[in-house]
Amino acid sequence: MSYTVASKVKELVNAEGLRCAGDFCDGLDETVAHKVKRACWRCKENGRGTVQKRDL
Repeated sequence: MSYTVASKVKELVNAEGLRCAGDFCDGLDETVAHKVKRACWRCKENGRGTVQKRDL
């Protein structure tokens, strides 16, 4: 499952004058999934039902 918009990520990378490798967005999706799952865990541990910025 993709959690990022590859074209937008590539635009951001291109704006820095760089190119984006084919596997970069896959790695970014894995990182995003991990961070979201960790934020959900932290939210639950703190007895809340809403994930917030501070959970990141």
